[in-house]
Amino acid sequence: MIQKRKDPHWVDEAGTKIPFNRLTKLEIMKEAEMAKILKEANHINAILIAYKRHVAAACEKIVTEFMQEKAVDRIGKGNVSLFNFDRSIRLELNVNDRITFDDLTMNACKQKFDEFLSNNIDEKQAFVKDMIQDAFSTSRGKLDAKKVMSLLKYETRINDITFQRALLLLKESIRRPDSKNYYRVSVKNKEGKYENIDLNFSSL
Repeated sequence: MIQKRKDPHWVDEAGTKIPFNRLTKLEIMKEAEMAKILKEANHINAILIAYKRHVAAACEKIVTEFMQEKAVDRIGKGNVSLFNFDRSIRLELNVNDRITFDDLTMNACKQKFDEFLSNNIDEKQAFVKDMIQDAFSTSRGKLDAKKVMSLLKYETRINDITFQRALLLLKESIRRPDSKNYYRVSVKNKEGKYENIDLNFSSL
């Protein structure tokens, strides 16, 4: 809460009312400066939000026009890099699909993998042991989705019924609650390298 000179009392963080005439010059000056900073920050934030919407709309417009011009169908929403005519400006769209897992199904999946590892797996299958153990190691109580998902690439390499059942449960446990688009604008410098213009869109 921003407090002003006309207020007879100012309230501190403990909720105590302090008479205005007991405030120091520094406290009054600091309150005014902090009010300006907050106002400017909110203004800049609103501009960035509006600009991000403009970038997203422009990106979608360009991609849609490209698909129509080339007479092709758009398949999903993947990563895109767009350039101006002389390729001095680059706009990148990166789509991040957040992956989570259903806890109950994932627990069953983990049990099947443990069962697979407890069996006498042959030497041809031994390479995946460390990968399974690493995939199910947790950081702050959470699984690393990328490590877990990487086990799916061994679906055709390990012909074991327990392993295959574990992978099936893994697929069933996958949840994709949302996806987030990240935009990055960069311009080519004199050396021909692209330099990112820091807009910090990620949290908007």
